[in-house]
Amino acid sequence: MPVLLLIRHGENEYVRNGRLAGRMPGVHLNEKGLSQAQAIAERLKSAPLKAIYTSPLERALETAKPLANAKNLIITPREGLLETNFGDWQGKTLKSLRRRKLWRFVQSSPSMVRFPGGETFAECQLRIAQELQAIAALHKPKEMVACFFHSDPIKLAVAYYLGMPLDNFQRLMIAPASITGLFISDSVARLLNLNFDISLNLSKP
Repeated sequence: MPVLLLIRHGENEYVRNGRLAGRMPGVHLNEKGLSQAQAIAERLKSAPLKAIYTSPLERALETAKPLANAKNLIITPREGLLETNFGDWQGKTLKSLRRRKLWRFVQSSPSMVRFPGGETFAECQLRIAQELQAIAALHKPKEMVACFFHSDPIKLAVAYYLGMPLDNFQRLMIAPASITGLFISDSVARLLNLNFDISLNLSKP
């Protein structure tokens, strides 16, 4: 089974302003997000990528485009990589959502949560795990592929493959334009790196 690079899309105005974009169409990368997409392409231009898969949402497609151009690869949208279905919460500000009783359970007991008019975290996790397994099955062992999608689904995938309780997945952090590496085989899954943030300056002063 291959190495999967799970890459969160870059910044957009919903992220910048603390608003839940969900599955809304027409949410595009802002200037910073476009710069992040270019930085991902620069970082991974020498990686031995065999394929690029994305959520069908514009912000994921736009983040993947510079890398696809650099590697001369076709972008393949996958419905299974869609953002969590937040239902009636979609489009709302995080500030307003924090005042709702359900918010406490979203943070402390997410396994008990169904978003009004949407899906549960358990349903989202199963969907993402099945999609990543399907993608992995398309490739030979030790091949590397990139999957561009969303924060909560990436956290849920990591929790699934590490055997973390679902109620602990919110302890993970996935920043915009970050890269998480996951190796999946028939018998074991290994986390190669988590939330590698290309915007961090780790050089010595």
